[in-house]
Amino acid sequence: MKRFSWQTLLGLSLIVLSIVFYLLHYAIFRDPHHIFIYLIGDIAFVFVEVLLVTLIIHRLLSEREKRTRLEKLNMVIGAFFSEVGTRLLAYFSDFDPKLDKIRKELIVANDWSEHEFSSVSKRLKNYDYGVEIQKVELEDLANYLTGKRDFLLRLLENPTLLEHESFTELLRAVFHLTEELANREDLTQLPDTDYQHLAGDMKRAYVLLVHQWFDYMKYLKDSYPYLFSLAMRANPFDQDASPIVK
Repeated sequence: MKRFSWQTLLGLSLIVLSIVFYLLHYAIFRDPHHIFIYLIGDIAFVFVEVLLVTLIIHRLLSEREKRTRLEKLNMVIGAFFSEVGTRLLAYFSDFDPKLDKIRKELIVANDWSEHEFSSVSKRLKNYDYGVEIQKVELEDLANYLTGKRDFLLRLLENPTLLEHESFTELLRAVFHLTEELANREDLTQLPDTDYQHLAGDMKRAYVLLVHQWFDYMKYLKDSYPYLFSLAMRANPFDQDASPIVK
């Protein structure tokens, strides 16, 4: 015979105990009217209790849990930009021939409003990104990225990232570029078709980097002004950026 689960046994035990105490109450006071008044009242309150627990308390707990996950996720994103992202963004943007069209808009100020962030975000989506691969030192880029491969793999294994599709896509793009470069023995002797292929991989990573970096800057400005201050002093798009506070 299939064994009962401990939840089933606990439920049956509680029901039996409830019946026993109702019988004890009747045996002492001989007042079924009083018993049924409180019994029906307690049953009626169950529906209100379900409303409070499932719709209100559960919602509050879910929101709190969501904020906690968001904080952890942004810590991971911050680690990515500190270790890889900011330098890679600076590297790609140096070979973007049209960068001057949006450079000033990527220097985020302390007094930016939601409207300004939204406006710049729309411009970034319509911007024609590009990387002049002929000027890129592919061997240097390959050495840098392969040196960060273990770090990227650890980030990809983080279960928190499953809830952030755009950042996961960014990691995949950077890791794919790393693998493309690592699998070529001689990066100085490639056909034009292969250069164009690598340029497409770089552009994909570059676009995702810019968008994720901009979103992360907004988060830092709203939540951590001291981290935002350092990020702006190390802004990869600001030619005058310096970590030295002046």
